[in-house]
Amino acid sequence: MTLNQEIFTVAVAIIAVQFCRWLAFWAFPAHKKVPDFVQYLGKALPPAVFGLLVVYCYKNVDILGQYHGMAQFIAGAVVIGLHLWRGNMFVSIGVGTLLYMVLVQQVFV
Repeated sequence: MTLNQEIFTVAVAIIAVQFCRWLAFWAFPAHKKVPDFVQYLGKALPPAVFGLLVVYCYKNVDILGQYHGMAQFIAGAVVIGLHLWRGNMFVSIGVGTLLYMVLVQQVFV
């Protein structure tokens, strides 16, 4: 890609991201009530997305392999334990990811 094409690509990406962020404020202004369906989606989608993420993370675990998926299950248990203890999703997922990386690169080699 030429420099002009790279600049154009970045500019289009910036415009697209900003448009998506502003769209919610244009569609649902502060002085209007948010529709019940949208409120329902706001409550139902986050747990559904995280459920999908869990399924995706564990779909290729080889429980019959050498380590029986121990790195995944240990990291998952730590994520659950930290989230129940601290209630902070960022800390839970961050520590779980770091622990998983250490386990697969240093322990279960």
